[in-house]
Amino acid sequence: MSAILEPLSSVCLLLGSFLLLTGALGFLRFADFYARLHACGVTETLATALIILGLMLQATDSALPQFKLLLILLFVLFSSPTASHALAKAAWNAGVRPRDRRGRRDIALPPGDR
Repeated sequence: MSAILEPLSSVCLLLGSFLLLTGALGFLRFADFYARLHACGVTETLATALIILGLMLQATDSALPQFKLLLILLFVLFSSPTASHALAKAAWNAGVRPRDRRGRRDIALPPGDR
């Protein structure tokens, strides 16, 4: 059984680390606040889930570490998208507007958002 779990755990950890690096690269490279937030929010949620899954596969000696990691995973899966949404909503209410394809910020708002 260890011959199957060890490589699977390594793949999860490496893929999660790669996604964290791509999220950091997206944060540095994107010009718009909302694009940066999207890059960080999506990759962080999936990367954290993969890393915790990889750690759960390595903790085979007892059920207590797996249970704790599962609780952490559930907390991250619920709190990370909620925090990203709250940040985007606060930025929108503060007047931060997304850019159009040419880099301008003068996007016409829908009638209800003025």
